[in-house]
Amino acid sequence: MFAALIKWLSILLVLFLCGIAIVLIGARFADGPIAMVAGGPFTSGTPYVGEEPDWSFLKDAREVEFQLLSPERSRTTWILEHDGKIYIPSGYMQTSWGRLWKQWPLEAEKNGRAILRADGMLYDRQLVRISSGKQLPHIVSEMMRKYRPLIGSIPPEVSNEQAIELGVREVEAGSLWLFEMAPPKSL
Repeated sequence: MFAALIKWLSILLVLFLCGIAIVLIGARFADGPIAMVAGGPFTSGTPYVGEEPDWSFLKDAREVEFQLLSPERSRTTWILEHDGKIYIPSGYMQTSWGRLWKQWPLEAEKNGRAILRADGMLYDRQLVRISSGKQLPHIVSEMMRKYRPLIGSIPPEVSNEQAIELGVREVEAGSLWLFEMAPPKSL
C-alpha cells in the first residue's frame, strides 16, 4: 500500500515538473512575458517614432513589459516615472533566490539595449544602472508611493521617510538595483 502511494506521488511530481518545464520553455516563444515568466521577443506593438515621449502616462501604470535585445527575452516589471524619466527596479539582488532567478539585471549591465512595451507602443531604450546620486531619494520615494503595500519587507509602522532611507541604502548596498530607461545611445 505504502509503495503504491509513493509510486503515484512520484508520477504526479514528475508530471508537475514536466508541466512547469513546458510552460518555461514555451514562454520563450511567446510574444512577451507570461506574468512572472520570461517570454520571447516582442512580435506585436507599434514602434514609436518621434521626440522623447512625455512619460507621465506611466506615472500610475502598475506594470509594463520590456525586452532586452541581448539575449532576446522579455519580462514584466514595475515602472517608475520621476521628473520626466522612467526607471525599473530589480530587488533581491543579494539573495540566493535573486541570483538564481534574476539574470536580466546582469545581462542589462553588459548590454542595456532594450525595448519597452507600454500601451501597445514599442520604445527603444538604453538601461543605465543608477546606484547613487541626488535623484536616488526621489526615485525611491516614487517606488514607495506606488509599491509600498506590495513590498513585504517594510513593516507598516515604518514611516515613509524611514522607508525611503531604507530603500536608498538598499540601492547603495546593491540589494536593490534601479535602471533608468534612457533614450537609446546614438549610433
